[in-house]
Amino acid sequence: MLGVYCRERRLFSWETAVHKMTGMPAAKLGIAARGLVKTGYAADLALFDPKTVRDEATFPEPHRHPVGIPYVVVNGQVVVDGPRYHAVPAGRVLTR
Repeated sequence: MLGVYCRERRLFSWETAVHKMTGMPAAKLGIAARGLVKTGYAADLALFDPKTVRDEATFPEPHRHPVGIPYVVVNGQVVVDGPRYHAVPAGRVLTR
């Protein structure tokens, strides 16, 4: 979404793309306190570089990590810190 549709094809603004991947699905699925950066909401954040972000996954290799996303925070816990992945049990299954 970000690398291809925002940067390369310019079909969406960065803000629209982020909303389509965060706040919009959380609202449509009725998942409370998710999808926005707001007081009282879960601290789920991904820091990305608009110049380099791109998906590296392919059908033969679906678990390849993306490029250009140096930090990921799940429920307030850092799970990706540059090249390091921290296998902390920060996430959980979300239901309505």
